[in-house]
Amino acid sequence: MQIYKVGGAVRDRLLGKPVTDIDWVVVGATTEEMLAKGFRPVGADFPVFLHPKSGEEYALARTERKSGRGYGGFTFHASPEVTLEEDLIRRDLTINAMAEDDQQNLTDPYHGQRDLEARLLRHVSPAFAEDPLRVLRVARFAARYAGLGFTVAPETMELMRMLSESGELEALTAERSWKEIARALMEDQPQVFIQVLRECGALKVLMPEVDALFGVPQPEAHHPEIDTGVHTLSVLDQAALHKQPLTVRWACLLHDLGKGLTPEEEWPRHIAHEHKGLKLIKAVNERFKAPKDCQELALLVGEYHTHGHRALELKPSTLLELLQSFDVYRRPQRFEEFIAACEMDARGRKGLERRSYPQADYLRGAASAARGVAVQPLLEKGFKGPELGEAIKRERLKALKIYKEAASA
Repeated sequence: MQIYKVGGAVRDRLLGKPVTDIDWVVVGATTEEMLAKGFRPVGADFPVFLHPKSGEEYALARTERKSGRGYGGFTFHASPEVTLEEDLIRRDLTINAMAEDDQQNLTDPYHGQRDLEARLLRHVSPAFAEDPLRVLRVARFAARYAGLGFTVAPETMELMRMLSESGELEALTAERSWKEIARALMEDQPQVFIQVLRECGALKVLMPEVDALFGVPQPEAHHPEIDTGVHTLSVLDQAALHKQPLTVRWACLLHDLGKGLTPEEEWPRHIAHEHKGLKLIKAVNERFKAPKDCQELALLVGEYHTHGHRALELKPSTLLELLQSFDVYRRPQRFEEFIAACEMDARGRKGLERRSYPQADYLRGAASAARGVAVQPLLEKGFKGPELGEAIKRERLKALKIYKEAASA
């Protein structure tokens, strides 16, 4: 039995990056031997075990063969005869197909270290094209390591194009796709994920609504970058720079989908794009079964982001409707995330990345003024049921009028 550290832990050590998760591969062992040593089995499809003390994953060396469509369409074979090289060749990228023993002796049969130095994301073998999930994985690694200068090797990009055109991407489950998308959006440069997907043709298969934004112009006075797709990438970039959570990044990606529906003769104006985009945002949300908080914020930001930008001009009654839509009284965090998405949208414009966004503090102050209305005095006056609701609304509107006058003074 020989045990090797494999994959990301080896790659990140060589890059000088922090190593968090460690995967191990065991060569020359049987399931019975692992159980005898106290390892606990967890793999349903192939033999994976948890270490009795550390809880880290140890997998028996295995080979795989394509047997059906999609990410799950593989037959695995694990036995003591499978070599380390045979196990490594089934991995996606050369930089993920290295192993080291307990003395840090490197096994690198597919030249991963050379590609690390060349800053290249290159596939290990032609079997790469058998797994459609790898298109998303490579795009995610491109987003993670773009800051270090990594790019996708041309021959790997060509395989990704073939996969995108083959219909295999449609066989991916919503759960697997979302897992990769969510991880990619939380990388340092999530806009690179979208760029790579677009370059290989996967974006128009997975998110045609986002792909449709490229080439659609906007008024130059508000959007010096003009192109709506380029603007979307810039907004994502700002969200990452400002360390925004996944909910905000997802909303940033989808906020302008309605502009893809504007007839060419109406360009560069996009009247009512906020409302038109809601059905598209809903479709993307459902396609990937995004978590409920991501779905809700994306729809709210899509509908109200221009309200956010015009916050200082809104009438108190419109401002109250906005606050009610977000249920700021019970869900203050969601409104805070809306404000963040609006600010990222404002900053995601060429040359305007550093401009101030006074609307943020104004909206926070408005929410605070509305929340400050006390219910108890109204109860003491005898209001109850629907009448109480109307009385609270009147008092909140009054508070917002006072707030607006004070802010304008």
